[in-house]
Amino acid sequence: MILAPTSTIYVSTASIWEIGIKYSLHRGDMPVSGEAALHYFRQAGYRILPIEAEHAVAVESLPPHHQDPFDRLLVAQALTEPLRLISHDRQVAQYSDTVVLV
Repeated sequence: MILAPTSTIYVSTASIWEIGIKYSLHRGDMPVSGEAALHYFRQAGYRILPIEAEHAVAVESLPPHHQDPFDRLLVAQALTEPLRLISHDRQVAQYSDTVVLV
């Protein structure tokens, strides 16, 4: 899906925010800063999806499948826009068939 020439790929501001937080906490699983990640995403031609008030409001109507606030915001964004969300998290995939489990 990502490599399809007709696909428009969005990266949520929430993902960049989470990368920045994990990097600043010196988490070993986050070897790149939020600034570097943003640069790479833009260089790859990905579009940045801002966090809108409607996305924040949509979080409150989600069932409690997942407790991670970043993941819940990503689901809310995907459902609100609507967009497909690609994730490797089985709990996230429980929200909707718009979530593609990889």
